[in-house]
Amino acid sequence: MKTTKTVLISADHGLAIVYFLQTDVVPTLIDAGLHVVLLTDDHLLEKIRRRFGRVGLTIEGLRLEQARLYSQKYQASVQWWLDFFRRAGASSRINLEAVDTHVRWVYAEAPPKRRVVFPMVRALIFLLRHSRPARQALVKAQQRFTSNIYHDLFEKYQPVLVISSTPGWRLDRYLLREAVARKIKTAAIVLGWDNPSSYTLPGASIDHISCWSEVQKQELVEGSDWLEERIHIGGIPSYDGYFRKQWLIPREAYFRMHDLDPQRKLLGYACSFVTYSPNIQNIEAIARLIATDQLAFPSQLLVRLHPNHFSPVKHWSKEREQIYELANRYPHVKIVEPVPLGGELGYYSGEDMPEKSSMMAHSDVFLTVYSTMVVETSIHQTPIISVTIDSPKGWPGKFSLPLSQIGNWPTHQRFRLSRAGRVASNEVELQQAINDYLLNPELDRSAQQQFVQRECTYTDGSAGSRTGAFLAHLAHTARVS
Repeated sequence: MKTTKTVLISADHGLAIVYFLQTDVVPTLIDAGLHVVLLTDDHLLEKIRRRFGRVGLTIEGLRLEQARLYSQKYQASVQWWLDFFRRAGASSRINLEAVDTHVRWVYAEAPPKRRVVFPMVRALIFLLRHSRPARQALVKAQQRFTSNIYHDLFEKYQPVLVISSTPGWRLDRYLLREAVARKIKTAAIVLGWDNPSSYTLPGASIDHISCWSEVQKQELVEGSDWLEERIHIGGIPSYDGYFRKQWLIPREAYFRMHDLDPQRKLLGYACSFVTYSPNIQNIEAIARLIATDQLAFPSQLLVRLHPNHFSPVKHWSKEREQIYELANRYPHVKIVEPVPLGGELGYYSGEDMPEKSSMMAHSDVFLTVYSTMVVETSIHQTPIISVTIDSPKGWPGKFSLPLSQIGNWPTHQRFRLSRAGRVASNEVELQQAINDYLLNPELDRSAQQQFVQRECTYTDGSAGSRTGAFLAHLAHTARVS
């Protein structure tokens, strides 16, 4: 009698729920005759089971609290440094602007004892960036910190393949290391546009990875020493719904949802980069241009808050309050809050895909700070402006970065060089860019289409089935222990 093979999937992020459960990835695995066990936030199990439950899919808890406790209680300092060097130590063959900023941030906010050792830290970073054996030794050293958190799930389901939404960049590293210790085949997917150039080396020894594009593949090969034959280019399944236009709310209905004026042009602004810089100065500049009739047509502004605005961090929540105050002052400014999934998965939610898709599609011009939404908006063929007006104060008492200085981050640089949109670093440039697009929405349309093709690879809505087929092949060719 043939035994059904099982694959274990770690989905520890709201966008991972979209990637696996709101695309063709999991259905393709099930249709290939596999039993899928998806691990996610323990507090949301019943909600996710009700929403996505089907034959062939079992949903279990990911035990994030236990994983976090292990990271904090078992040789926490050693684990912290290993994870820091993992992120800081990618090969210098790739653009490391984003990684360098992370290192500066860690140093700026480090306690005195940690700052004292930073000269040695920088020497070790230099070694890692110029020595492949050193990087390989670091990845191998992490395996020492293998928990036994998931032993009962491994025994119960006997998976032939463990898949994660990162190659061990988050707490998923403990699940993956346990799989490696059991000699179970492992695979990861690249969830975010900037992930290979921002998070770099894997947190466990992963066998295979699926990424968006040839660009990401080269970042993985040159920056993190992946073997080319272990990398699959599958596109980005989470965007299949954009290409298929399956999430769009009709324009009239969407305008009614947000009390928007159908006679005015719509400027959409998505807050971004709030970890390093306020966004309020960008929003104020757009609002002033609208209020003082400096744009080619009467317009209105719809601001999408960032998930970080709802975290307990004081300066982020304070900016959220400032944005609401601004909306109260200006009659043609409205606000959108991201929809939370809840628990550990937070405000990055698949519940929000119709809202996001419709905001991008129905805006006459879309503005942000180099967010991943420059790719998503390009799919909708809406003109894009990256607004990089420097904050006069930054985040008081915290590490901040002027927005005018981030244009050479890898994904930011690719957007700029693609000419798929404009960059505005002051109010004069902002006025000009908005007016150019209001008067000629197709100004950069051809460059946008080429940008999408390079970054997403598959633009026909097939990324989910392609990625699912790749993962199914890995499972079917895995040896049963």
